Amino acid sequence: MKTDELIAALARQEDVVDPRKPLRLLLGASLLGIAAALPLMLWSLGLNPSLASDARVPMFWVKWSFVAAVALTTLMLVIRLARPGAAMQWAARAVVSPFFAVWTLAVIVLLSAAPAERLPLVMGSSWNSCPLNIAMLSLPVLVLLLAVVRSLAPTRLRLAGTATGLLAGALATLAYLLHCPELEAPFVAVWYVIGMAIPAAIGALIGPRVLRW
Repeated sequence: MKTDELIAALARQEDVVDPRKPLRLLLGASLLGIAAALPLMLWSLGLNPSLASDARVPMFWVKWSFVAAVALTTLMLVIRLARPGAAMQWAARAVVSPFFAVWTLAVIVLLSAAPAERLPLVMGSSWNSCPLNIAMLSLPVLVLLLAVVRSLAPTRLRLAGTATGLLAGALATLAYLLHCPELEAPFVAVWYVIGMAIPAAIGALIGPRVLRW
């Protein structure tokens, strides 16, 4: 077959890559990840007994919105990183936005509080367990997401691993919200962020190895 004929034959083929495939796979993996983190949370930590009353406090929905925004924006970033050559600048900037918002709120709360109240607002009652609990819940989610991202042939492996870890941490935190009794913005701005940063650091560390294809 001549070269021109081969090119024409290839052009007529209908087997093209579906640009929506990364979204479908990663969205499905994210939902499965939450489904895995929820029973693990219930088994290992248990449901917050004051959840019903906490849900009537606006800060409960503020922290839920913060974590959901991190999960959504990071999912969009991971989708970009899983597609070779895809632009990612806008997605990277979007990921920073919810963190900036919660840190700004935390600063406002701390500046409005009396000096003696500021440290308790940051430390809460579970500072020493919150980040580790989030990291623990994120591990099965991270394994699942890394397998999916690897199948999509990423090229920026360390960055893809970091973003995948952050996504796993955010999804795990969504499950952890049903256990956590903390309702102060400074606590969320410090310890939730550290909890999500742990799987992100793990992803950055192992990404170049496990995402290579």
